[in-house]
Amino acid sequence: MFKVLVLVALFALATYWVVRTIQRTGGPSAGRLPGRPQGRSHRPPARPVAPDDDIDFLRDLDRRRKHPDDPDALGG
Repeated sequence: MFKVLVLVALFALATYWVVRTIQRTGGPSAGRLPGRPQGRSHRPPARPVAPDDDIDFLRDLDRRRKHPDDPDALGG
């Protein structure tokens, strides 16, 4: 039984080593996701994700709060 466990562990280590080597050298798939540009890191989206991330939206809210009677502050 011990011999079987040693063989399984050695096989797992060898498989891990081969997979890691292929990923590092840029082998067939190199662990990349399809459709993702190669050689670039993931960038955050160029547009705000939520209203509280949008500087213009927050500035407009602040303007509306300070000047509630101003028609220009209503964004119209």
